Amino acid sequence: MPTKSSRTRARILAAAHAEFSARGYQATTVRAVARNAAIDPAMVIRYFRNKAGLFDAVCEISLRLPPLDAVPRDDLGRSLVDHFLARWEGDPADDSLLLLLRSAAVEPEAVARLQGIFEDQLIPALSGVIADPAQAPTRVALVSSQLLGLALTRHILRLPPMVALSRAAIVAAVGPTIQRYLEGSLEADTASV
Repeated sequence: MPTKSSRTRARILAAAHAEFSARGYQATTVRAVARNAAIDPAMVIRYFRNKAGLFDAVCEISLRLPPLDAVPRDDLGRSLVDHFLARWEGDPADDSLLLLLRSAAVEPEAVARLQGIFEDQLIPALSGVIADPAQAPTRVALVSSQLLGLALTRHILRLPPMVALSRAAIVAAVGPTIQRYLEGSLEADTASV
């Protein structure tokens, strides 16, 4: 059974998530979070030290990547796209990654958090499937550009053609690009230039 402390912490995090989503980092205040959680602002400070600590807790994200060594090599790109679509389109309460992406356009704290996820989770997870370890950071950055661009256009900008695509259509269209970034040539095709 959850303790009173864990229930209070959860209430604060839910209120903070709502505030950061609605107002962004700069406009969110500890007082507003406390008011929405129906507690004294001192309790927010007690649990999270300050607004930055609260933002970090709200944006504590595990990508929960599948074990990639269990995925057939030719399906890695499609599997990654499907995984991220499932994260973004699954549980609405688990949209911290989208909140972070939304915030990163204007908030240095969010940029630093996204960079940390890239360095601490994505590079280590994908490095094992990239043949040349020296190319891993570049290849993972290219994969990230596609996945974050997909999230931006489908879930934040909500571009009608992207929203209209089925999940299967996106997996089929974007998966091969991710696959090429993981193991294909990164050299420009000079014949087509």
